[in-house]
Amino acid sequence: MGCPFGPGKFPSRRGLLGAAGGLLAAAGAARAASPDQLIAKGVNPAGQAQGRGDIIPFRGRHQAGIATPLQNHTFLAAFDIVSDKRADLVILLRKWTDAAERLSKGQTAEPLSPGLDHAAEDSGEAMGLAPARLTVTFGFGPGLFSRDGHDRFGLASHRPEALIDLPRFNGDQLVENRTGGDLSVQACADDPQVAFHAIRQLARLAYNIAEIRWTQTGFTANAAANDTPRNLMGFKDGTQNPAARPAAEDSGGAYTGSLDQVVWVGDDGPEWMRGGSYAVVRKIRMALEHWDRTDVAFQEEVIGRHKYSGAPIGKQSEFDALDLDRTDNDGNPIIAENAHVRLAAAETNDGAQILRRGYSYNDGTNITAERWPPWRQGMEYDAGLLFICYQRDPRTGFVKLFENMAKFDTLNQFTTHVGSGIFAVPRGVSPGEFIGQGLFG
Repeated sequence: MGCPFGPGKFPSRRGLLGAAGGLLAAAGAARAASPDQLIAKGVNPAGQAQGRGDIIPFRGRHQAGIATPLQNHTFLAAFDIVSDKRADLVILLRKWTDAAERLSKGQTAEPLSPGLDHAAEDSGEAMGLAPARLTVTFGFGPGLFSRDGHDRFGLASHRPEALIDLPRFNGDQLVENRTGGDLSVQACADDPQVAFHAIRQLARLAYNIAEIRWTQTGFTANAAANDTPRNLMGFKDGTQNPAARPAAEDSGGAYTGSLDQVVWVGDDGPEWMRGGSYAVVRKIRMALEHWDRTDVAFQEEVIGRHKYSGAPIGKQSEFDALDLDRTDNDGNPIIAENAHVRLAAAETNDGAQILRRGYSYNDGTNITAERWPPWRQGMEYDAGLLFICYQRDPRTGFVKLFENMAKFDTLNQFTTHVGSGIFAVPRGVSPGEFIGQGLFG
């Protein structure tokens, strides 16, 4: 994916000899080719062939990384804008658009100049790696439009009504340096180094314009096709996601449960958001050391599903209908009134739905330094769920769903929301455009 030892000054002898050998093997014509020309032919400047079948196009009607099949790893970064110049913001978005498109193709963030006596256009740690289905998804936070009542970039009047300030929910223990942000960038890939590399390059391009406010890595199981991944509690996560293709039309002409109905902004939103979505991000810490000491039967009652099959309690298959009105011989609900799936179901929330795209995270353990409710024990895993959901309006999506869940969900005794963010995710990028261009006229 570029120069074999990055545009540095002191490559090692082994790296120098290895790179020379690889370049010699690339044939005479390749010696005269630029790094980008080599990459376009499926050969990087180190002489290693790259797989081309795992490239997800960056440009399109929707941003990639929303409805894209889940990749194995993610690196999410929220940025604060430190420049007060609108022109700098536009320059940054142009650079980010160009770099994201190149990175998604397995190229370096910027075209490499000939020779080594120049500033680094890429840090180099992803050279030789395949694109690994990399997607880069951008979002605009409320602070982009105004901060402390100040219209920083002349955009305040263009803030979408759906881009609300999230309310404080019951039980929130939000940490300031894990919350908010003017811009969000999420890189997802099947290789963690590829995802990290993408965020690292975009952060480098943002010098003096924006700086990282907080980051979070995440991972998920390498699930088989059509298999729902499991979270760290061992339960399948995302079973109730809307269908990836439209279902039968209802009497009103809408696609019930489809991405068009649930995820993508339609004509009710501003033009630059049509085909976009709204992302809500929550870092949810799980008290795994206590969850692991509970019986599976109790865990299933808390969730409302069988742990191993994923089926609703009392049923056989994961995608069987919940049938929330089912009762036992004593008239008690089969799925408890405060079970997680009941409170999250569209049937109990006036049809509200979201597209979940969550990742597990593991930041190690802490010992006594931080004690999170409800358990406040000395040793805890610093692990849980990087919950990300997309919807066409957070007011009728996440907020509608979570208000009751925050108050009544039995699962809350094992979880604490410690980070949060909300972002308008613009429509996809057409050829010649930069991300969010319509917002700037």
